[in-house]
Amino acid sequence: MAREAKTFDDIGTMADEVSRLIAARFGGAKRGERPPLQVMLRRRGGALPRKLRRQAVQLATADRHAPQPKIARQQDMATLEKAHSALIHYLQPLGEISRWQGRAISFAASIAFGALVLTAVVVWILVKRGFV
Repeated sequence: MAREAKTFDDIGTMADEVSRLIAARFGGAKRGERPPLQVMLRRRGGALPRKLRRQAVQLATADRHAPQPKIARQQDMATLEKAHSALIHYLQPLGEISRWQGRAISFAASIAFGALVLTAVVVWILVKRGFV
């Protein structure tokens, strides 16, 4: 995932990748929504460690300047590449499969709890009416 950034055209893809990983790990984006990195930092940037937050802000600022070629060419690509690499390495260890499994387990637990409550209510009603 962490690839080498050669030109300022790569800044947008790097920022989008980091934004997607922040949304996947910390939340903050609705289903189907792909907010830019600047928005994700405002929503969930506090969940990042301070050093990585500074690097994410650098990447978001570079992403904001990327459409302006004269300014974008002045960006230090080595620094942005290091920031992107550090953010990717921090955000990636929890894979999508483990997050999906966590959601599935949570859903199954809520269904089991609902069934338990429903059973308790049915037993209570049967006791009140004298059937048990």
